[in-house]
Amino acid sequence: MVQLDNDCFAFGGPMMAVEPALALLAGRVGPVTATETVPLSDALGRVLAADLVAPFNVPPHDNAAVDGYAVFFDDLAADGPTVLPVTARVAAGQWLGRPAVRGEAVRIFTGAPMPTGMDTVFMQEDCRSDGAAVTLPAGIRRGVNRRLAGEDVREGSVVLAAGRRLRPEDIALAASLGHGVLEVRCRLRVAVFSTGDELRQPGQALEPGAVYDANRFALIALLTRLGCAVTDLGILPDRFETIRDALAEAAMSHDALITSGGMSTGEEDHVKPAVEANGRLDFWRLAIKPGRPVALGRVRDAVFVGLPGNPVAVVVTFLRIARPILLRLMGAADETPRAIPVRASFAHKKKPGRREFLRGSLARGDDGALVAAKYPRDGAGVLSSLVESEGLIELPEDLAGVEPGMTVDFLPFKEFL
Repeated sequence: MVQLDNDCFAFGGPMMAVEPALALLAGRVGPVTATETVPLSDALGRVLAADLVAPFNVPPHDNAAVDGYAVFFDDLAADGPTVLPVTARVAAGQWLGRPAVRGEAVRIFTGAPMPTGMDTVFMQEDCRSDGAAVTLPAGIRRGVNRRLAGEDVREGSVVLAAGRRLRPEDIALAASLGHGVLEVRCRLRVAVFSTGDELRQPGQALEPGAVYDANRFALIALLTRLGCAVTDLGILPDRFETIRDALAEAAMSHDALITSGGMSTGEEDHVKPAVEANGRLDFWRLAIKPGRPVALGRVRDAVFVGLPGNPVAVVVTFLRIARPILLRLMGAADETPRAIPVRASFAHKKKPGRREFLRGSLARGDDGALVAAKYPRDGAGVLSSLVESEGLIELPEDLAGVEPGMTVDFLPFKEFL
């Protein structure tokens, strides 16, 4: 009896490994967007178009790190308490207005500029004051509780590099340097299609054989989170001419086109020839599971990314293949996710020569080390596996399997934010 091969990745022809594919992309894809100036309130998630250089020191002057008393260290007794007259009071936003004089103490508050010449601040709770004078304890070190000018940011330094996707803390730093607006790259214009006669819009009635389109909504959410300007172009039927014409029209007004489904070799899979009728494909089969039928090419001047039809494969291939392409198009700096080496709690057989991504979660073992557990169902259509997992377990091409206790790489979903 002939044993049938149930491996859905088994049909013939060469497949490209993930790393060569990403290297190919790096050589063929460059930033395609123009720049614009936006207020800080609109800059979150945008890609900085030019280096942001500090125009001055932050903080701009030495200042007090605590509420207390500023003094000259050299005025302090070496072997006991020191009593000094309190001659002035300086709060944040104020200035002493004169050089400090040896032998005096100045009442000072957190963030207030240090009086010129003074170098040390006593915390108020360590001192005794009668209003006119203050008693300072022995044993303090020179320079304690003083923040130096420029210790946060030095004038002339690059504080945010071009290509950075701006986070809340980046925007706060820009604000602290007096920038009310930032030059950023314009949002990448991305058109999203789903393909398949079986697909229906959520909310419609489902007749026998039909399913709701989840892929398009997953892609729209992923693209929006990435900072793209997304156009939802709906569901395309399994007809070559319709797909060909829709891609050609969308390419006229978008930087990138993303489809899901229709990328295999069946009689109803028309995306590949539709792309080739309008441009070219650089590759269309990767040695990856889930998601082997992944395509990259061009439709006229737009970059084309064709993803598989199963929803888990769509998300995995978007994160590991499409996302780096789009970030490069956006002019963003490299954001390769950082894998965590963890111990596997499971056994898994793997076909050598392809990279696999398992869904999984982390827990602490008895020894406190991180342990990865694989989601019990592997199917590329099991969308709940993404919801109930914390990340992806990445297995390289040369690995033939996993045994409990083996070290594997874990990619938390939060690394792709």
